[in-house]
Amino acid sequence: MFQIRKANEKDTPLIFDLIRKLAVYEKMENEVVTSVEELRENIFNQEYSHVIIAEEEGKPVGFALYFFNFSTFVGKPGLYLEDLFVEPEYRGKGYGKKLFQELAVIARDRNCGRMEWSVLNWNTPAIDFYKALGANAMDGWSVYRLDQKGINSLAK
Repeated sequence: MFQIRKANEKDTPLIFDLIRKLAVYEKMENEVVTSVEELRENIFNQEYSHVIIAEEEGKPVGFALYFFNFSTFVGKPGLYLEDLFVEPEYRGKGYGKKLFQELAVIARDRNCGRMEWSVLNWNTPAIDFYKALGANAMDGWSVYRLDQKGINSLAK
């Protein structure tokens, strides 16, 4: 039995654990600086983002965290996938694809003009998976970021 459900506030420790596991996979575990409490506040109280949980026989096996942005050129909202992770022992069962399909349903129902996400250049299994879904790389675009220190410096 496989199902996808909307996360609730009680899932916050689980979400935090899955984020840490994703960070280990991406070799970025030192960059996880959030806490369960901060996630609870920003996901469920401020509603900056949304989370869906994948379960096999009632056991959590993966998640997707997403939020909505807006495209001025398309004139519609977009769904931005921040993170998607399936536990290693549950990969190859189609659960990642099912999470993406659920996100596509959400995007369609919210009248989104597109779905977007980023992938690390070295993550060829993910890149191959995204291409198999019909996704296209955005050649000619580079991602830029201001971290908290950069935001604070610019906001002075």
